Amino acid sequence: MGEVNLPGATRLVLAGNVRALDPAPAMFEAMLRGWEQQQRSRLLTRKTITDRLSLVARFAAFTGTYPWDWTPEDVEAYFAGRTARGELVWSTVRGQQGDLEMFCAFITDPRYGWAKACLEEFGRFPVQVCHDWNTAEHVVAFEGRPGRRAFTYDELQTLFDAADDRVEAVRRKQRKGVLAAWRDAVLLKQVYAYGTRRRETSMLDLADLRRNPRAPQYGRFGALEVRFGKASRGSAPKRRTVLTVPEVDWIVPVVTEWVEEVRAGFGPGRHPALWVSERCGRLGVRRLDEVFATIRNHAELPAELDLHCLRHTYITHLVEFGYPERFVQEQVGHAYAATTALYTWVSDEFRLRLIEDALRRRLERGAEGVVAR
Repeated sequence: MGEVNLPGATRLVLAGNVRALDPAPAMFEAMLRGWEQQQRSRLLTRKTITDRLSLVARFAAFTGTYPWDWTPEDVEAYFAGRTARGELVWSTVRGQQGDLEMFCAFITDPRYGWAKACLEEFGRFPVQVCHDWNTAEHVVAFEGRPGRRAFTYDELQTLFDAADDRVEAVRRKQRKGVLAAWRDAVLLKQVYAYGTRRRETSMLDLADLRRNPRAPQYGRFGALEVRFGKASRGSAPKRRTVLTVPEVDWIVPVVTEWVEEVRAGFGPGRHPALWVSERCGRLGVRRLDEVFATIRNHAELPAELDLHCLRHTYITHLVEFGYPERFVQEQVGHAYAATTALYTWVSDEFRLRLIEDALRRRLERGAEGVVAR
C-alpha cells in the first residue's frame, strides 16, 4: 500500500528540501508531531494526546535510543522497573502499553511513510515492539486499587461530622477560613448526594441546579445538570441529569443555604461556578482532593479512602435503597451496567436483609405445604 496524504504522514510533516544537521532527533520529533496531528484529526482531547506524547518521550529517554532501534526487550525492562517500584497500578500499565503499541502501529503503517523514511535515512526501520507476550492482559473486570471502596455508614457519618466540626473549630478560634471550611463541608456532602466525579463537581455552575417537576418540594434543587461528564473514546464531555433522591434529600437545605447565604461571602460577583475559591475563581480538581484529604485525616479515616470513594458509596447506597440497575446507571452516567456493578459494594446489612427475606419466604412456603397436606 502506498503513502497517502493522511494526517501525520511524513510528506505533510517533514520538509522535503531541508536536511537536519542531526537527523535522528529531528526524525523522532517529526514522528511525534505527525502522531499528534493524526490524533487531533480523530478529535481526541488535548490531555489524552499530551499524555501519550509524554509517555513515548519518557520511553525513548529510558531506552536511550530512537524508535527504529527499539526492541520488545525495552518494553519489558521499562514496565518491569516501574511496576517493581510500585509507580503504576495494573490498569495504568495496560493503558500505557496500549498507548505505546498505538504509536508503534502509527510509525510502522506504510500509509504514513515513517518506516520508509527511517530506512532511507538510517538503514533501519521501526517495528511493533508491543506484543501479547510482553504486555499485560485484561483478565479481571476490576483493576483499581484494592483499598478503594465505599464508605461504611459509620465512616460516612464520621466524615461529615468531621467536616462540620472543622467549621466550628475555625469559628471558635475567630480565624479566617470559616467560609472556606463551610464550603468544604457542603461540597463533600454534594459529591456524595449526587455521585459526581471530581471534574464534574469542579465544573458545576449555579445554572446547573434544576427543578424536577415531579418533585416540586425540592425547588431549584430537584436535579443537577452535569455538563462535563467523563468523555470516552475522544468524544465530547457527556451530559446527564442527576435527580435528587428522597433518601438523601437532606442535601436540599444544605445546598440552599450555601447558594443563598454563604457563597456570596466569597464575593464571586457574576462568576457562574457553584463552588468558588477564596480568590473568587472556580475551585479546581486538585483543590478538591486537598479538601477531602484534610477532612479525612481530621476524621482519622483510612488513608486509602479518597474523594472518588464517595461516588462508590453513592452507587452502593442507591442499590441498597432498592433502585433498579438502569436508574442507578443513568444517575451516575455509566455507558454499561457492568461498570456500575464494579462500583457496587453492598453492605452486610443489605445482604442480611435479603437473607432474612429469603428465609421468611421459605418458611411461608413450608407453612403452606403443611396446611395443604
